[in-house]
Amino acid sequence: MDLTEQISQLEADLQELGSILEKAERKRVQEVLKQEQKKVEKELATKRQQKELQAKREADPSAASKAAYTVKITSYAWDQSEKFVKIYLALKNVHKIPAENVEVNFTEKSFSVLIKDLDGKNHQMTVLNLLYPIDEKESYRKIKTDMVLIMCKKQTSKKWECLTAVEKQAKEKEKPTMDDNADPSDGLMNMLKKIYAEGDDEMKRTINKAWSESQDKKLKGDNMMDF
Repeated sequence: MDLTEQISQLEADLQELGSILEKAERKRVQEVLKQEQKKVEKELATKRQQKELQAKREADPSAASKAAYTVKITSYAWDQSEKFVKIYLALKNVHKIPAENVEVNFTEKSFSVLIKDLDGKNHQMTVLNLLYPIDEKESYRKIKTDMVLIMCKKQTSKKWECLTAVEKQAKEKEKPTMDDNADPSDGLMNMLKKIYAEGDDEMKRTINKAWSESQDKKLKGDNMMDF
């Protein structure tokens, strides 16, 4: 059903609701009919706006792209289920533009989003190097009220610690490293140094006290560190 037919159906619904409302005598029935009337009026206004934009694009296909400039989508949220990684993009009024204006393309390790002519701008986002491969054929997008939901289908049910491999590498760099061939006490010392450097005054006092007690025990012939 194209926009013209949808508008025609909504106009007919609105006319019939008005006719029934005139005949309704019960207040509760009148209120229900008025609420439904408002819903239809709102939907009709949206469809008429969409038709107007469509007519402008058909008259001059390049007009939209000339008028709009592109901005990057930098804010998003994500979570996951056993089968999908879900990315949430909050974009006001995105549900009011034609669905074909919301383009999402998937590859095994990436996805890109292009939302055309939303409030006079194009909105773009590209995420490369996903943490694990996805099934691009089973991945898709949903358009909700003021939101686009990107559904990336996992190839396995493995839990994702983060969205991209780059994020994982950054997190691993922040962790204290332990060399299997190194002296265990050296690794412990490095870890303690990192904790000391990043800790507050109370933490530093605690470490200093533990270190001092450890050194006293070593002098007494006890080589075990008791923290």
